[in-house]
Amino acid sequence: MDNQSDQRNYIEVNGDFRMRELDRGDLEQFNALLQYAFQVTSYDLFQTGWKQEEIKYAKRPILEEAYVLGWFYRERLASMIVVYSMKVNVYDEIMDMGGITGVATYPEYTGRGLIHGLMRHAIDYMHRQKMPISFLYPYSIPFYRKMGWEIVSDKLTFTIKDTQLPKPHPVEGMVERVSLDSEDYHNVHSYFAVQRHGALIRDALSWEEYWRWDNEDMIAAVYYSKEHKPLGYVVYYIANDIFYIKEMVYLNIEANHGLWNYISAHFSMVNQVQGANYSGEPLAYLLEDSEITETISPYIMARVIDVEEFLREYPYLIQPEDFKIHFKVHDEMAPWNEGDYMVSWHNGETICDKVDDNQSINVVELTVNTLTTMLMGYKRPSYLYEHERIQTEYYMLTWLERMIPAEKPYFSDYF
Repeated sequence: MDNQSDQRNYIEVNGDFRMRELDRGDLEQFNALLQYAFQVTSYDLFQTGWKQEEIKYAKRPILEEAYVLGWFYRERLASMIVVYSMKVNVYDEIMDMGGITGVATYPEYTGRGLIHGLMRHAIDYMHRQKMPISFLYPYSIPFYRKMGWEIVSDKLTFTIKDTQLPKPHPVEGMVERVSLDSEDYHNVHSYFAVQRHGALIRDALSWEEYWRWDNEDMIAAVYYSKEHKPLGYVVYYIANDIFYIKEMVYLNIEANHGLWNYISAHFSMVNQVQGANYSGEPLAYLLEDSEITETISPYIMARVIDVEEFLREYPYLIQPEDFKIHFKVHDEMAPWNEGDYMVSWHNGETICDKVDDNQSINVVELTVNTLTTMLMGYKRPSYLYEHERIQTEYYMLTWLERMIPAEKPYFSDYF
């Protein structure tokens, strides 16, 4: 091992394996592992419009703006994980969020617990950085469940025949196609995200990730009111007589009607519309001809990183001053989360204290996974109780149902 290697700031050493943070000098190894693990070939990238130099430097911002940790075997990158510093809307509370991505290992190094070690350090890093919650797109739901993550949102894909498209609905505004970096387009998402539970607050890096693997045929169209105020958008492309919707967002029902008018105006050009809906509610009910094809699949998983901070910041619907609730949480990966948290309220302020495990009144016992999916609104307390995911007295369900907002998370991003 050379002198430069000896001077590395290793976080953990296990035989010939050494864990450390990646830097710009590791860019080629980083890209190579990423492409190998996710089976992205240079040909695939060329097909979506990437050039050789763009491929080489596409992920450089990650190494400069994110926390990237890896195991090295004799200075060859063997396994890695990436943590983005992001923000997410949790029932109108904008919280710091750690976005996990780039989890990868070369096959010859699997079975050695490398990813488990990286996840443990990533959780600790997010805790030290005061990120109360973390999101990730899972490649294996069972694997991430073992680490404390749980499903919190769904992706609903739909196919609508041209004959099933909504009939025109009169609106006063109109739709205009805009550039993908249009300020109006970005502003609509910003307004939407601060009002919609679960939505990612997109910064420059988030927007880069949003577009990273899309082809060059993407189009953004914004709906403007009569006063030319941007109120919604649809991002799409057309290929093989199909109108593909990447995302559609609207701030009011007028914009919703206006965008569907625009989509239906392509009637003579396409024979079907395919798209994704992240609202958690099927689209069929809103269509006159509801016999469309819709499929539902789990999309994003989340994990509470700091239970005490999350319970303190959480926007409970009711805050009874004469009531205390004990969340008895189990978390194998984050020992600081294990314990009994007494939550109470005083003068509109939430008080959360970790107490000795000797309470017997108003106790709700659950894993960090279940705590996450319940407080994020993906599954209701009564449902979780019926399926034995939480242990509590039956009367506590009434309190939990009243405290926890009913809105499901909206999360349309990928990183």
